[in-house]
Amino acid sequence: MNLQQTALVLIDIQKEDSFKIQNTDEVALNANQLANACRSKGIPVILTRHINRADGIALSKGEPLTRDNRPVYYSSDTANIEIVDGINVTKEDIVIDKYRWSAFFETSLDLILKSMGIKHLIIGGMVTDGCLMTSVLDAYFRDYDIHLIHDICATTSEGAHMSSLLIMANWTYNIQIYDTKNMINRLSGDSYDMWEAKGPDALHFTPENMREMFNSLKK
Repeated sequence: MNLQQTALVLIDIQKEDSFKIQNTDEVALNANQLANACRSKGIPVILTRHINRADGIALSKGEPLTRDNRPVYYSSDTANIEIVDGINVTKEDIVIDKYRWSAFFETSLDLILKSMGIKHLIIGGMVTDGCLMTSVLDAYFRDYDIHLIHDICATTSEGAHMSSLLIMANWTYNIQIYDTKNMINRLSGDSYDMWEAKGPDALHFTPENMREMFNSLKK
């Protein structure tokens, strides 16, 4: 991984808590630690925010609404759209607002990454089975190398978290999966562990062995 061709992308680690996302404090702590490590190596930090317009314009079809037809989640007139306080956002960081799940859908993200010569994405965020997974797949379709940090990913239930990570591991052919500590070790030139796909659909998970397969990813 060429550090000069690498960026950290943090997906939607925001104050919105109506989903009851699990482990958000741990996610914020790990994300902030990794962001600081990346900045120290000259790696750009990009954060995305999911936003739903409070007036209802351009909402996704079926977006949950309140009785007065305002978005239930990520409403633009609330503090819920802001990055969580546990992550220190600096003036050098890039913040990209998005209006659909994938961070690449009709945003400037791909343009910004290509203008900086980025080929490797260190990525994580929320929610694992929604905005994070669609962003990872869209990054893969755009030929970025994917370095997924599993302990800065979170969603609303353990089953959804495990299954979506397993799906990404199975079908993102160039994915490498780390925890925060091992990625920081790699950035520092120290020894590290990570999980790497051995081929398409390598993890034949079932309801009975899902936890065993999931634990094999946790390096």
